[in-house]
Amino acid sequence: MTTIKKDIQISKLRNLQKQNPASIIKAVTITQHGSLRTYRIAAGLLFFVQGLCFASWASRIPTIQQRLGLSDAALGIVLFALPVGSMLALPLSGWLVARFGSKKVAVTVITLYSLSLLMLGLAQNTFQLVLFLIVFGAAGNAGNIAINTQAIGVESLYKRSIMGSFHGLWSLAGFVAAAIGSLMIDQAILPILHFLLITLVIIITVTASFPFLIPDENKPGLTTSIWVKPDKSLINLGLIAFCCMICEGAMFDWSGIYFQKVVRVDAGWIGAGYTAFMLTMASGRFLADWITSQIGYNRTLQLSGILIAGGLMLSIIFPFLVTAITGFLLVGLGVAPVVPLVYGKAGKSKTLTAGVALAAVSSIGFLGFLIGPPLIGVVASIAGLKASFIIIAAMGLCVALIKKV
Repeated sequence: MTTIKKDIQISKLRNLQKQNPASIIKAVTITQHGSLRTYRIAAGLLFFVQGLCFASWASRIPTIQQRLGLSDAALGIVLFALPVGSMLALPLSGWLVARFGSKKVAVTVITLYSLSLLMLGLAQNTFQLVLFLIVFGAAGNAGNIAINTQAIGVESLYKRSIMGSFHGLWSLAGFVAAAIGSLMIDQAILPILHFLLITLVIIITVTASFPFLIPDENKPGLTTSIWVKPDKSLINLGLIAFCCMICEGAMFDWSGIYFQKVVRVDAGWIGAGYTAFMLTMASGRFLADWITSQIGYNRTLQLSGILIAGGLMLSIIFPFLVTAITGFLLVGLGVAPVVPLVYGKAGKSKTLTAGVALAAVSSIGFLGFLIGPPLIGVVASIAGLKASFIIIAAMGLCVALIKKV
């Protein structure tokens, strides 16, 4: 970078941070160590390895189930340990980021996340698996809050929406991990060796990224306590995330069953809906920033809600292969920008630090993942799977209707 370019960037960063004199020094220091793109890449790598870690575990669940001799019912109970760990870590995650900064917390907990993945591969019985899953869930959630806080810091320097691209990298990592997992299974490689490889990749990547992460600082006067009541704007953001995550959770857990029992496809097409959803969700997140810059934050969320509701209703009214796949494609596009935009908005809270605000919104939104799948099951047992998907479509419509701030 030339001296002229450095001077221009330093000037921009000073203007951006002029309300907090202490952060001017930080902004100048950041620019002296590299370009803004360098910090975007470093933060993006954290999103990628976070997604790689989670999806690597998911790809070997059937292998671990078989090795420990778990029934489907027992596995369902065991897997509940992961969201339990996530929920337990939510309030602490925000405080840790506020207290120590997202840079230190992200590197520490993502390393712990990868090590807990290794422990999952070593689990010899159900008790150990449950214990390690709680740690895995807690570390994953703390990492989620930390890397999103880091991304918000990078986004504030860019002065435009770039959050979608970070979440797109997380989704992309899922495809990479699924491909690696399939290869490992095909070659009959033990989960512990598979997870050891992933752990080494994560630790090397995190170590290399550390010097280029932003040393974030809290603005004076913002709340950093563990237990805090979110203001109305954060509650609204949490409700939007809640409705979206119900829809997202439904796609993860019930799309295959919907194609099997309602669309009634051949066995080879049961996963088509899930694949369609994942493809457009991942690609849509890379487009989300551009769409937001064109039509604005509020309209993007309104469009998302319409796409989610419309896609689900299309697959409900016309439960045929082509229309159902088309509907699930639309749902993926609708879901794609919601969480990145909501997190980005929450991180700009005027009353709470970014980490605490993200934890507050995540606490509300994450309930959607917990409530969504069992809600569908209960309604489906009473009124059928189509009826339960109508309720999910209504949740999608709420994304469009909830007041934006």
